[in-house]
Amino acid sequence: MAAQKGKDLLVKMHDGSAYVTVAGLRSRRIAFNAESVDITHAESAGRWRELLDGAGIKRAGVSGRGLFKDAATDALMRQTFFDGAVKNCQVVIPDFGIVQGAFQITSLEFAGEHDGEVTYDMALESAGELTFAAA
Repeated sequence: MAAQKGKDLLVKMHDGSAYVTVAGLRSRRIAFNAESVDITHAESAGRWRELLDGAGIKRAGVSGRGLFKDAATDALMRQTFFDGAVKNCQVVIPDFGIVQGAFQITSLEFAGEHDGEVTYDMALESAGELTFAAA
């Protein structure tokens, strides 16, 4: 995969009829994590740790930082957070693919300097199985 423009990494949220790009994001990040299940015992070879294949919890976290640009997606994020709703989302990773599934907004922060614009930070956590479609 060749170098890609960061602006092409998109976070989209389903608004009830279609996936809409979360507007105004200046930075975005997706992280995949998996917990391991330690099955080491007294007879483990050389006392090296052993892990159970295919066990543990998988999760994904999405975060972003930006500024308010589009009233419709701003309202969608705000209402989704205050409702504690789980929404279908997509993360478009250029020349890699699309990660799609249910996410919940777990953090929504606002900030502003006296001589600058109001910005926001958001964090989403996966709330079910995710799918991946290669580009």
